Amino acid sequence: MDVAVVGATGDVGRQICTQLIAHGLLSPTSRLQLVGRPDGSSASAVHGLRTDLMDAFDERAPLIDVALTPGEVVADVVVVAAGLTPLARAGASTDRTKLAAANKQVFEQQAAALRKHGSGREVVIVVSNPVEVGVAVFANALGRHRVIGMGAWLDTLRFQREIALSLGVRRARVSGFVVGQHGERPVPLWSTVRIAGLDVAERLAAVERLRRGRTLDTYPDELAEAKVRLDALAVRDVAEAFALVDTWPPDVRVNARAWMTHQSGAKTATGTAAATVDMIATLLDGREIVVAGQVALADEVQVDGATSPGRVLGVPVILGPEGWGRVVLDPLAEDEAAALAASGRMIDAMLDGLGIAPAGDDPVVGMAAVTPPAVGAEVPTWEVEVEVRGADEVGVVATLTSVFSTRGVTVDAVSTVRGSTSAVRLRFRAGERRALSLVRALERLSMVTKVAAGSASA
Repeated sequence: MDVAVVGATGDVGRQICTQLIAHGLLSPTSRLQLVGRPDGSSASAVHGLRTDLMDAFDERAPLIDVALTPGEVVADVVVVAAGLTPLARAGASTDRTKLAAANKQVFEQQAAALRKHGSGREVVIVVSNPVEVGVAVFANALGRHRVIGMGAWLDTLRFQREIALSLGVRRARVSGFVVGQHGERPVPLWSTVRIAGLDVAERLAAVERLRRGRTLDTYPDELAEAKVRLDALAVRDVAEAFALVDTWPPDVRVNARAWMTHQSGAKTATGTAAATVDMIATLLDGREIVVAGQVALADEVQVDGATSPGRVLGVPVILGPEGWGRVVLDPLAEDEAAALAASGRMIDAMLDGLGIAPAGDDPVVGMAAVTPPAVGAEVPTWEVEVEVRGADEVGVVATLTSVFSTRGVTVDAVSTVRGSTSAVRLRFRAGERRALSLVRALERLSMVTKVAAGSASA
C-alpha cells in the first residue's frame, strides 16, 4: 500500500516519513509520496528530503515519489500535516481564528483534489490543526468514515503516560481515553481508565488518589490557569516551568506538558508523528483496533437520550483498513458528559464561524465521470502501455507488476511492445475507477516516462 504525506518537509511530516521507513511499515514495492507546494520552500526541500531518506534507509526504503500539487496525490493513506502552526517560543500567543481560517484553505484544496482525482477508497488522517476543521472539510468532500483526526489519539497516549508516570508503571499497563476537542477543550475520561494488575477496588482507589478529589467541572479553568503560570515562568526559566508541570495532577499535565514542550522551542513533532504512525500501521496491516480520534458524527454519541453537541468530536472508534466503523463509548460519568457536551459546543461554534456545513451522508466520490459497474456485471479488461527508461533492466517488470499486486489486482499478461525497446504492455481486469487509479500510480514511478491506457476485449 502507498502513503502520501502532505506537508512532508514540515517538522511533523518529516518525522512521519522517517518513522514509517525506520519501523519497516512500507515494503520496498510500496510508495511513499512526499507532497510539497510549488510556490513555497518545500518545492525544493521535498527533493532533498527524498535523497536524505534514501541515504539513511537505502536497503529498506520504499519507492519515494515527489508531488507538488494536490492533483498529483495518489495513495491508499493520505496524511495531512501541512499548513500554519503556532509559534514555538515562550510567551508567544496564537490567534486560533487566524490559524483555522488559513488552514481551512489548505484542507479545501487537498480535499477537492482527492474528491476529483481519488480512487474513492483513500483514508485520510488529519494531523494539522485545528484538527476538527480538517476532519469537517475532508468528511464533507470524501465521506465521514474515510476521515479521522489523530489529535484525540495523541492526547490519549499522553494521558496514559502521565497516569503510568504517577503510578510508577509502564504505559502499556494503562488504558483510558481522552475525547473532545484537541488542544483547547480536551475531556479526559477517568471512567475509562484501566490498570493491568489492579483489581476493581485497587483501580478505583488509585484513580481517586490521582484525581485529588477534583471533577471535570473545574478542569477548563485549571488548564487556563496552568498556561498563564507557565507563560510567565517560562520567559525566565524553562526548566523551572517543566518542574512546575510535574507537581500537577495527571490530567492537567497532559495538556500543560505538551503546551510547555511546544513553547520551549522543541515542539512536539516526534510524539505527534508516533501517534500518527500508530494509526497508519493499523490501516496498512489489516487490523481493527479501538483508537480515539476526531471524526464527523451524525447521532452516534448520545447523552441522556439526546445527541451530544459536536458534529466533529474526538471519541473512541473502531479503526480498520477502510476507515473508522463505529463509535465505542460506554455511558459516561455526569461530569464527563457535561464536559464532552461543552467541548462539542465549542467545536460547533468554530465550524459555524468558518461557514463549514455539517457532513451529510457519505457521498459517492472519486474520479469525475466514472460510473460504477452494475451488480453482477463482468469486470472490464484493460491494457496499459508503459514507456520506461531501460525496459530490459533487471527489476523493471517486477516493479511495474507490483503496482497491481499490492492493490489486489492480478496482471493477466505482460509483454514488450513489438519494435520498441522501452515499452511494456500489461493486461489486467478491474473496475474503471480502480483502473484509472492504477494508471495514476504507474505514472508516479520515476522510471516511467509515459502511460497509455485503454479498454480491451475480455
